[in-house]
Amino acid sequence: MESLIRPNAYIALRLPSDTLKVLQIVPNTIISIGKYGSFQANHILGRPFHFTFEILDKTQSTNQRTLRIVPASELYGDLCEGDATADSEAGDTLFADGKDGVEYEVINPEGEIVMRTNREIVDDPSRQKMTMEEIEALKKEGTGSGKDLISKILSSHSALDQKTAFALAKYTLRKAKKYLRRFIVLPLDVPLLTSWMLNEKEPMKIMEMREEMLALIGSWSNVHYGGISQMCSNSSRTGMIGRGRWLVVDETGGLVVAAMAERMGVLYQPSRHDDNPLAPGVDQELNAFDDSTDQRSPTKVQVPTLHSSTTSKQPPMSAQTNTVTIIHANTQPNLAILKYFGFDASSPSPSHPLYAHLKTLSWLQLFSPHDDTGYLEPDIISDEILQTYKSGKRGNYYRKRRRWERIKSVVDEARAGGYDGLVVASVMNPATVLHNAIPYLGGAAQVVVYSPNVEPLAELADYYSTARRTAFLKDPPNASYMPNDDFPLNPTLLLAPMIQTARCRTWQVLPGRTHPLMTGRGGAEGYIFTATRVLPVEGKIEARGNFKRRKIGVGSLPNSGQAGKKSAVNVPAGDDTVNIKQDTSIS
Repeated sequence: MESLIRPNAYIALRLPSDTLKVLQIVPNTIISIGKYGSFQANHILGRPFHFTFEILDKTQSTNQRTLRIVPASELYGDLCEGDATADSEAGDTLFADGKDGVEYEVINPEGEIVMRTNREIVDDPSRQKMTMEEIEALKKEGTGSGKDLISKILSSHSALDQKTAFALAKYTLRKAKKYLRRFIVLPLDVPLLTSWMLNEKEPMKIMEMREEMLALIGSWSNVHYGGISQMCSNSSRTGMIGRGRWLVVDETGGLVVAAMAERMGVLYQPSRHDDNPLAPGVDQELNAFDDSTDQRSPTKVQVPTLHSSTTSKQPPMSAQTNTVTIIHANTQPNLAILKYFGFDASSPSPSHPLYAHLKTLSWLQLFSPHDDTGYLEPDIISDEILQTYKSGKRGNYYRKRRRWERIKSVVDEARAGGYDGLVVASVMNPATVLHNAIPYLGGAAQVVVYSPNVEPLAELADYYSTARRTAFLKDPPNASYMPNDDFPLNPTLLLAPMIQTARCRTWQVLPGRTHPLMTGRGGAEGYIFTATRVLPVEGKIEARGNFKRRKIGVGSLPNSGQAGKKSAVNVPAGDDTVNIKQDTSIS
């Protein structure tokens, strides 16, 4: 992941209201963040992430808003002052005196006041002397980046002295979130994108999948970096042996693929550690942009282009290990979310790691490749005839050949099987997906199925239950009649089926007021089904052997203390096992 803000990259802005705004930083443009104002995109290019910027007022010379980096001493100054004040007050007295007319109702058994409340105080809107017209006029003036407006609102409140310390801090924070013109630049990763899609966009596009569920999917599917291990045919020539190869059925727009690619180390483009990461001319602007007000207009930024030396020479979908193979039902998979990480599925960049490590194929190509036109080999044209073609027609011929080679390579590898895991996040019936995808998994591969509701997964767990597996082994049905009503799936292919969920809730933790936040979103709970792929043994296992018992010694036990105790050691004719028996009867 990049440590600096690059041109044309997607970033997230955390606004004072704790909302996120995801946008693309396009050089030489103006970025608007609603009621908080606007600023030049060039002002934050080349800056590190996690800085807090403040939008300053317009100047008469440039008539443009500039930015200021808020130092840490200013951001956390209130906290330091609050701690110092609390320590000094604690040294004077341990409890409030209760003589200021405010009700005290939380006391300890000794009758001492522990906490003060303002339950009897009515927060009347008439106590705020400033009208909405005056507040709107001050907002249009935009002086002090909103700090002057907040100060005037606090000073015009007639009952401010009656508020408790907690109520005053809460009131001040609410006004700061509403009027303070600040924002924090954050790098866009999978958890942050998931939170933004779930809370502020359309959660149905990602099947209401939360960050906790993405973590469970990655953990139970054992997604990790596959290293540089090679992939080769196994001894039976029926599958492939490799590390870090997963099958995915993703209908969340590519969110599951992005989470898996992040764990595998192929989601972000490699960081460029050059001296001038942006372009000549932007350095002067960044040097002039300091913590104070910048009176200069931003210069035009020339966006650098990737040179041939930085472009990957690896063909598309050609990686042999550490890959994600997505199965889809359409002409092309829906991977729109990957654009936030610099990967466009329609025209991928060769410099992106997913260019070689992300493979796609349709269900038709997996089950019946010869019925797909892309799998059929184009006609071979000799070099003599190719020389007579025009350049455009000759280029189309080579492009078709490369496309056929890519499709054939991906389909043949997928049909060979031996994958390390299967992850399913689809609205299709999970039983039909597993019936067709499990045969392509290797032994001990992990299977994870996500569903917003628990009912489809409960039905799936019943298909692989111990009772069905026992009945299947006692009276195996004919393979030609599978699946049937009794056995929709082969229960011997998966072991240890489980259904689980996880949800992190935000709580307010205060003395006597600890409870979940009332503003938490509802929606689907979300569940996952997990199991382990096993390879059933063919035939039956029988133990054979001719064992003869012979007595090698009889006598009294030396340490028994009772004369009637005897022991006998029976040794079979072979050297495989030794059975020791003791006769404890009293003679």
